[in-house]
Amino acid sequence: MATKVHVEMETEMNGNGRNGVPEMVKNSWKKRLLDFSGKMKRFTGCLWRTIWKAGREDPRRIIHAFKVGLCLTLVSLLYLIEPLFKSFGTSAIWAVMTVVVVLEFTAGATLCKGLNRGLGTVLAGSLAFLINYIATRSESVVRAVFIGAAVFLIGTAATYMRFFPYIKKNYDYGVVIFLLTFNLITVSSYRVENVLKIVHDRFYAISIGCAICLFMSLLVFPIWSGEDLHNSTVGKLERLAKSIEACVNEYFNDPEIKENQDKSSEGPIYKGYKAVLDSKSIDETLALYASWEPRHSRHCYRFPWQQYVKVGAVLRQFGYTVVALHGCLQTEIQTPRSVRARFKDPCIRLAGEVTKALMELANSIRRRRHCSPEILSDHLHEALQDLDTAIKSQPRLFLGSKKSQTTSNMLALAAAHVARYKQEKDHGVSLASVKTESSAFLEWKRKRVGREEAKENERKALRPQLSKIAITSLEFSEALPFAAFASLLVEIVARLDHVIEEVEELGRIACYKEFNPDDDDISVTCKRPPVDVTKNQLPSHAF
Repeated sequence: MATKVHVEMETEMNGNGRNGVPEMVKNSWKKRLLDFSGKMKRFTGCLWRTIWKAGREDPRRIIHAFKVGLCLTLVSLLYLIEPLFKSFGTSAIWAVMTVVVVLEFTAGATLCKGLNRGLGTVLAGSLAFLINYIATRSESVVRAVFIGAAVFLIGTAATYMRFFPYIKKNYDYGVVIFLLTFNLITVSSYRVENVLKIVHDRFYAISIGCAICLFMSLLVFPIWSGEDLHNSTVGKLERLAKSIEACVNEYFNDPEIKENQDKSSEGPIYKGYKAVLDSKSIDETLALYASWEPRHSRHCYRFPWQQYVKVGAVLRQFGYTVVALHGCLQTEIQTPRSVRARFKDPCIRLAGEVTKALMELANSIRRRRHCSPEILSDHLHEALQDLDTAIKSQPRLFLGSKKSQTTSNMLALAAAHVARYKQEKDHGVSLASVKTESSAFLEWKRKRVGREEAKENERKALRPQLSKIAITSLEFSEALPFAAFASLLVEIVARLDHVIEEVEELGRIACYKEFNPDDDDISVTCKRPPVDVTKNQLPSHAF
């Protein structure tokens, strides 16, 4: 019987070896091909969505990409056209490298990096030529020592200067290019005779690259850093306004609606103030880039871009209060809806007036005009007064009752729990002193372990119980979360004054137009700004 079974198993295995194995391999490869095809389709779809999203968010990115491609094509002609290649030789590669590292998204960034690169190249070439001129009048060994000492001293000094705050902020990229060009020319001059030709060809190649970059940045669909900073300030004001309005509306929503809302409903609120809080480095960089840009429209009188940075700083301080206001929506202890409903109308009106004021500031900056004299309208003061009256009309919610019998009973209950816990602890110590026999000691030890576990569990349960007793014993505890919410609303109104002051100062320095309700006949107060803004150069990235 066993022999028969063995023969059948062997026959079945031989059959699988002839027909089954190729079929399994074929199915396995077919499954792999299907999986790979599905992954490629998903990858292609994801790639297309990413490309489409990047271009839809800012169509200028597509224009910039085409500009970079066109610039690279133009400088490649130095290699592709025979007469040009004979003139420049292998130094033409420096024109390509210049386009790659200099051409930036905005005109100000390109100007800064281009001028830094040009200045660094000129200074490095001049100094390298001077050192080579002195070194050629010496013997071979002395010449090598002199070149090595010069490379060491100038490299050390230039690198140390990069730590100076002013140099780091304005000329860091230029110093890097200076070090690169100086060392390449100085070291290669030891083996190459005609150093002047090297400097000449490299300088012209870099000049051609910078000229093409500047032409594309300033004349072909230019993108201005000043406009980006201007629009960014407008967007931050609008985002804060929408975040405040959404916070207050959500705070007074019905619980049923709030439970059914998608979790992503907090996204616009969070994204609104997050974009403001994360804007410091972007504002400072855009301001530095904008200071390099020439006047390119009738609105650009040498705008005080640093004042935009100050407005951004005030908006970040304002945004911190909005963050705290949003935190009131996520606290563990919430004021009952019946209590919130008593203050719903004045709070919503107050938030609406703050939102209206922020939107008016955004429109004034967008249209480059002074804000309305009635930006802080009587409706805002009326809403504040109504909120104050509503809070004063409910003294029991915020001040508590004169009768504290319930509070005393609650606290007495908490004290009883604590006393009971201490008594059991003392009782455990007395047991240890009475029983001294070995069997009794072991029995006591087991009981002690069990009692300690029970006490630990009771202590864990007692902590939240005591906390709950302490919270519920406060008769006005249900109004405390709303008191925090209301105080933050009032703080937002107080900080709104600082935002208005900075925006008005920006309008005064930049000579914004006078406010006209009809927006038809708007006169300009001055032809030139009264304040001369110091030109700041931007910190650039190293090559």
